[in-house]
Amino acid sequence: MWHRARKLIQWGNLTETRAEEVTSQEAQLSLHRIMGRALAIRLVDAGSCNACELEIQALNNPYYNLEGMGIRWVASPRHADLLMVTGPISRAMMTALRRTYEAMPEPRLVLAVGQCTRNGGVFGSNYACQGGIWDILPVDAYVEGCPPTPHVLLQAILGLVGRRLVDVPH
Repeated sequence: MWHRARKLIQWGNLTETRAEEVTSQEAQLSLHRIMGRALAIRLVDAGSCNACELEIQALNNPYYNLEGMGIRWVASPRHADLLMVTGPISRAMMTALRRTYEAMPEPRLVLAVGQCTRNGGVFGSNYACQGGIWDILPVDAYVEGCPPTPHVLLQAILGLVGRRLVDVPH
């Protein structure tokens, strides 16, 4: 017990601090091994309340160090490997979302973030909202939560890229 107490004093909380550093280093190596370069993500807010966007923005802080892992955000879908969608799909955004997906180069991945992308969440399906994303785009992975935490989002991104390694012929 005293040994663990000394380690906690010396290194901080081992379950958070040290585990995250190891994960970051492993994630960077995995991304470069799988993709050969940085992962480019295009985020589309399809009508959300912005709670998911706040959690996604937290991925950019020094604690998660997304850029240091080889993951970056891009403004153009033509440069993106992964399309991240948040919010219930508003009828006004359906065409823009489809065009964004079609503009992405193959192979393209889609990550649906939050409860709203599944079934419309509290907004549901009505005159202004299509509801979920499932009828509009093929979804590769879904992140549960309202909103999901940055840690869960990071796990989903890395898991999705890891599955891409399995799908790519060698």
